[in-house]
Amino acid sequence: MSENKTQKMLLDIVFVTIGCMLLAFAITSILKPNGLMTGGITGTSIILEQLLKINYSYLYYGLSLLVLLLAFLVFGKREAYKIITLSILFPILLILFEMNPSPLIENDTFLATIYYGIIAGSGCGLILKRGFSMGGTDTIAKVIHKKILPTMSMSQVILGVDTLIIITSGILFDRTVALYAILTQIVFIKSLDTVMFGLGSKTVKIEIITSAHEEVVAYIINEIRRGISLYDIKGGYTNETKRKIVSICTPREAILIKMYISRIDENAFVDLLPVMTVWGKGLGFQSIVETEGA
Repeated sequence: MSENKTQKMLLDIVFVTIGCMLLAFAITSILKPNGLMTGGITGTSIILEQLLKINYSYLYYGLSLLVLLLAFLVFGKREAYKIITLSILFPILLILFEMNPSPLIENDTFLATIYYGIIAGSGCGLILKRGFSMGGTDTIAKVIHKKILPTMSMSQVILGVDTLIIITSGILFDRTVALYAILTQIVFIKSLDTVMFGLGSKTVKIEIITSAHEEVVAYIINEIRRGISLYDIKGGYTNETKRKIVSICTPREAILIKMYISRIDENAFVDLLPVMTVWGKGLGFQSIVETEGA
């Protein structure tokens, strides 16, 4: 194993472990003691704990392994390999933190909502920044997208799954819990994006040069549901003519594209640029008609 690969592996271990510890701490020391709710497998586990009277950390472990199996059956071992580390490591840490919980905030639901979003979002951001997948809502959304709702984008499916979990919590618990859960998700996503991309724009332009451009184009159009532009370019060093793919998307979608490319072309060149705003037709873009008077 080369020195660079060894260094990358060590950094992966450090960042993923710290990310998992932050997330486990946020759940056991802030979310649970204050009766809060969130989306994903965490929220599902807490809901099932109320119904089945089984500790949510064990339910989380079972659901993680179930999602891992689902990923293997639907997408194959390559997709399952991406989430196997988190499917095993994080539930173990969650169980360990649950054995001796130390509440950070008590009797202040609003403050707990903010700090859970910050700490959990930061932990999740560290994990995703290293190219790993939590194996939760994202994987479930991929299965739904592929088998049931292929016409919807991944972001829409993920939002729909988390919304369904939050609505269910509002029915089983009370409306206030669901309303706080929405605030939690907003702070969580903001913190996650800040860790991954800093405080810059939330729309990005991704530029890709790859020998597998046909597969990447098909993935962006059919899976991510974004438009693309193609340019013929000539390398100054190699003097070779290649195709450059350009797309405007969200940071989360850019990470999904990057992870896909890394599996099919390790020599690909990808750069990401912040975009202040986009005027035109497209998911999340501002209509150019609305800006005419500006």
